[in-house]
This record gives sequence, C-alpha cells and structure tokens, in this order.
Amino acid sequence: MDIFDKAIIFAIKAHSGSFRKGTTTPYIVHPMEAAAIVATMTDDKAILAATVLHDVVEDTSYTIDDIMKEFGEDVTRLVSAETEDKRNNLPSETTWKTRKQETLDHLRDKATKAEKMITLGDKLSNIRAIYKDYLEIGDELWKKFNQKNKEEHAWYYKSIAELLSDLSDTPAHKEYVELVNKVFNE
Repeated sequence: MDIFDKAIIFAIKAHSGSFRKGTTTPYIVHPMEAAAIVATMTDDKAILAATVLHDVVEDTSYTIDDIMKEFGEDVTRLVSAETEDKRNNLPSETTWKTRKQETLDHLRDKATKAEKMITLGDKLSNIRAIYKDYLEIGDELWKKFNQKNKEEHAWYYKSIAELLSDLSDTPAHKEYVELVNKVFNE
C-alpha cells in the first residue's frame, strides 16, 4: 500500500461520523475532492496524501504527532502548513479573521508550490460547495458559517485567488476564480 492509499484510509477513519457544515454530506467527501483536484496538478503521492489529510489535525482528535508517526516528515510538513490554529479556547466567530489572515500571510510569505496546490484543492472544493448552496438558497448560506458577513468571505476568497496566481495556468485555478466571481457577484 502506498502513502496515498494509507492516507485515504487514515482520513476515512479520522473523519468517520462527521459531516460538512450544515449538511448531511459525509465530511470525507471534501478531502477526497480536494485530492482529486490536486491530482490534476501533480502525481506526487506525498502531496496527494497531505491533501487528503489536510483537515485531520484541524478538525479531529488526531494531532500533528500522529501524522508524523504514520506518514513522516514530508507529509507532516505539508499538513502542518495547511492546519489553522483554531484557538479552541476562544469562540470560532471571534478568531475567524485572524485565522484567515494567518493563512493569507503564509501563502504570501512562505508557501511552497506543493502547499499552494493543496490550498487550491481545498478552497476550490469549498467554493464549489458554497456555489451550489448559493444557487439553492442565495445569501442565506452565510448563516451556517462562523463568519456571517459575506463581504468578509469575499475578501478571503478573492485574496486566495490572488495569492495562488502562480497556478493561474491550471484549470483548477481558472474554475476557482470563475466560481468566486459568481458567488461574490463580480
């Protein structure tokens, strides 16, 4: 079994019983979709493994040490770069802007091409789900998020598009920009 297969099994176990916010969609669909998107940009198994694992530390009881023990330094570094500090001792609504700014700062100042591909896979999967909900319920969709202000989401998603512009020749980036423009009425 290669590292990507092992990561899929690990992620399935880690996210078992979890659902996408405000839906009945099993959570594992998101990291699998993100990995499918990243697979259009690379066939590097460590990058694909990190993509499928990108939310494990952030959203489950597993730690970065668990990832290191199971997957080694390369995958762990990539997962760590994609993991927000959720500041679990504070309400998510109050830390949203800080967490998103930290992601943007990382993309601008430190992110490798592999990290940017993982971010693009993650955010394209997210904006696809947002666009689907937007078509169904319009701006009501923002009520299910910690950040209820659509303009704050617009700032974040548009900033991501700019900071991933070195991937602008990929179909994934083109789709991302198109969906961001549709959701935020550009």
